[in-house]
Amino acid sequence: MMKIGLKSFDSVQAAALRIGFASLVLLPVSLRHLKSLKRKDVIPLLVAGFVGSLIPAFLFTKAQTRIDSALAGMLNSLTPVFTLVVGLVFFGIKKKISQVIGISLGLLGALGLITSGNDVSLANVNSYAFFIVAATICYAFNINVVKNYLTHLNGVQITALSFFFIGPVAIVYFFTSDINQAIQNENWLLHLGALAILGIVGTALAMLMMNTLIRYTSAVFASSVTYVIPIFAIMWGLLDGETVTVFHLLFMGVVLLGVYLINRKK
Repeated sequence: MMKIGLKSFDSVQAAALRIGFASLVLLPVSLRHLKSLKRKDVIPLLVAGFVGSLIPAFLFTKAQTRIDSALAGMLNSLTPVFTLVVGLVFFGIKKKISQVIGISLGLLGALGLITSGNDVSLANVNSYAFFIVAATICYAFNINVVKNYLTHLNGVQITALSFFFIGPVAIVYFFTSDINQAIQNENWLLHLGALAILGIVGTALAMLMMNTLIRYTSAVFASSVTYVIPIFAIMWGLLDGETVTVFHLLFMGVVLLGVYLINRKK
């Protein structure tokens, strides 16, 4: 959906529309739950909104101007790795040797994906892939903040209230951008529809389910839903004519092995 939306809109407009649509569909729920908002929840909800949704939305659309959807989905599987790293550094999670090995494997696999299976050198690095890596770090902070400070709220409240803060920012940003340039494309309404689907299904509904999951499980376990994202990303990428190489699959396997070791129980 991002890829389709970018045919008419630039990366920042696409991100703003994604968040705008998500916020608008959640607005009735946001207004209903405003009465449950407490002062101590404002900062964690701001983190959930800006760090967990708004900033990653801009990072992903920027990245997808230069990398394929399949690669973006594969790199998204780094989220559990960084969730543990953030938890260890900032939230006092106890580490195990298997988790340290898992982190190392995850980062090694990511390096392989970023170089797209070529020899590892600065000349072969796709710098736009680092926007996806930065987005997964944002997700990691968000998951840990939600788990540690917002579990007294349910998933609907966390999602609706966090988008209540970021929705106006995204909408104002979009309407102050050069919209005339975007609507020059004769199919711009179709591309707008793709971003609406992305915002409503891939953002609002997805974050609602994710925040609900975080409430009932550990932060690292909840982040492991990214196990399945590469599978669908590769499927959609192949259908869209993208190239997925053996090296992509190999390094994705290394990342997922690292995530497995991070989550492994005795």
